This record gives sequence, C-alpha cells and structure tokens, in this order.
Amino acid sequence: MNKTSLKNLIRPLVRELHAYVPGEQPKIKGLIKLNTNENPYPPSPRVLRAVRAAVDGRLRLYPNPTAERLRAKLSRLHRCQPENIIVGNGSDELLALAIRTFVEPSSESGVRSLKAKGQGLKLARATVQYFTPSYSLYPVLADIHGAAKNAVPLNSDFGLPSLAELRRGRQWNFDAALTLVTTPNAPSGRGYSTRELEALCKAQRGGVVLDEAYVDFANENAMRLALKHPHVLVARTFSKAYSLCFQRVGYFVGSAELIAALHKIRDSYNVNGLGQLAAEATLGDLGYYRTNFKKIIATRAWLSRELTKLGFRVLPSQTNFILAKPPLFPAEVWLQKLRDRKILVRWFRAPEVRDYLRITIGTRREAAALVRAVERGL
Repeated sequence: MNKTSLKNLIRPLVRELHAYVPGEQPKIKGLIKLNTNENPYPPSPRVLRAVRAAVDGRLRLYPNPTAERLRAKLSRLHRCQPENIIVGNGSDELLALAIRTFVEPSSESGVRSLKAKGQGLKLARATVQYFTPSYSLYPVLADIHGAAKNAVPLNSDFGLPSLAELRRGRQWNFDAALTLVTTPNAPSGRGYSTRELEALCKAQRGGVVLDEAYVDFANENAMRLALKHPHVLVARTFSKAYSLCFQRVGYFVGSAELIAALHKIRDSYNVNGLGQLAAEATLGDLGYYRTNFKKIIATRAWLSRELTKLGFRVLPSQTNFILAKPPLFPAEVWLQKLRDRKILVRWFRAPEVRDYLRITIGTRREAAALVRAVERGL
C-alpha cells in the first residue's frame, strides 16, 4: 500500500488535527525543569511506602473499576456522596469524557451549514466554549470530537469579562453545550472569585466545568458550586499540587446525574491500581502537602520580587507558576538563553502571551538558580 492510500485510511478530521504539544521533557542530565508546573517536592513518605508495598502479586489483577475506596475518601473530604465523584486517568481524560457526554459531534461542514442556516440552538449543542488564553488542550479535545469551538477573549489583564460585557458582543454563547473555565487561569496565573464564577455558571444553560487544577495555590475555591448547581462540575487533579503526575489521577465532583452519565462512557478500568493507592495515601497525609503549598507560595512571592527587580513584569499569580514579561529581549530569545544555562521554562506562540515566559515555581534553590541565570543574561 502506498503513502497516498495509507493517508486515505485516516479520517480527514484526524489528518487536519493540530495535536496538543506538552512541555519539553529533559533529554540531558542536570536541567532545572521549570516548564510543566510539577510540584518540586516528592510525594510524602507515606505515599511512597504505600506504592512500594503494593508492588507485589496484585500487579496481575485489574484495579477497582470505579476507584471505589478513593471515591469514598474524596466524598468525605468534599462532604458529598461517592455518587458525586468520578475518578479519571488524570483530569484530561475527564475533560474528554465531558465533551463526549454533553456535546453533539459535528463535522466542520456541518457547523458551517448550521451557521449559514441560522440554527443557533443546534449549533450551541455542538459547541465547546472556553476563554482564551487558557488550557491549550481544550481546542484539541473539541477538534478530536468534531465539535464547534467558541473561544472568547479574557480581559486584557486576563480577568473574566462581566456578564454585561459578555452580553454586549463578545460572541459568548449562553446556550453552549459545554463551557470550560480554567480557574485559576493558566497560563496567566490569574485567580477568580467564587462570586464571579457563580454568576457565570448561573447564566449558562449548558454544562460548565470549572477546571481547578491549580486551586491549592489560590485564595479560594469553587467546589461548593458543583454541589449547589446541577449543571456544574469541578475538576481536580493529584498532579500539580500532590506530586503524582507520574500516576495520572484526577476527578470530577458534581451532581449524581451528570456523574452517572460520565461513568457510562469511561473505559472499564481507566485508573491504574497504583495510582488509586497513591491518591488514597495522599489523602491520609494532607498536612505534608499543605506545608509544601506554603513553601511554594513563599517561593512564588520571592521569585516575583527578584524578577521584578531585574526588569521583568510579573503578573500576580494564584498558581504554582508565574507569567513574566522579560526585559531587553523577546521572550522566545529568553527561552533559549535560559535553556543554554540548563533551565527549562515555557513559551507560547499565542498572541496574547507570546511576550511572556511561564515559569514553574521550583524549590528556593532552583528559583535562585533562575535568578542568577537571568542576571548573567542581562
């Protein structure tokens, strides 16, 4: 079979898809990795002991299909029922499940046809809506599903537009099948109040996911909205704050009806057993992690001050990273200058943030190394 024939085996939607691009993974030793928002501190000793103890004959068995014990522990933490929780292979899997559950797939030609015919409500049922800039996986997941996308700009300071502003011509769709809101925002680090998030949720007639991947570093959270409003889901992850990126465990909290619908289409054994055990042990040692949160927040404040002294414009952050506009040279040049000094940070081409670097908050020692590298680069 020739290359042309092989190409024709692939759906046009997939051929044209622009895949999600994760942060660079180090291929040489000695790099300081400040580009993928990982927690710089290891899992607690209790978690490591639990994982080591489970590496035995159980590896031949399937894990619990619904993460039953983990859901029970999470329900006690969030003061709800296990039926209000679904656990996924990272929150990314659950975001994909939400799109498949709430959004009607539609080919690009079908979306154009609906627009041409003015069939607004049908188009809304095929629409994934999100603010921009935000998590760059959202449009990829929408494209994979064949959904229409409605990307609406945040304010110039990365704040949420008010409802009045959204109604005045931001092309916001209050009937969108699914609206995704990263809170706190990535890549800006901007935090949002529960009050403004609730106003937005109440105005939406479709499903809403509040993606709280970084909420443990923020001033407040919106978990209560998932249990108060039946069309709202809150997404959490054990990756960013709880040092379990390697295990890929995330979860949604929401109404039992929505959670039951998501369960219908998830993979049978979607969360590995070691990940479930690690997450359960994490919930048994939250004091360890809360101490680390405080250290990360303190380092965030220190690094922001030091970079500001060196001429960077550092935006306020409620996450474990900062968005900083460097002086003298374009951000893309600084990306390479720092990499030459064995420090990885993240740069995005999107016009709203192309002048900035996103810098993960590492240990104080790693932050100091970054500051020294910047001083040498000026």
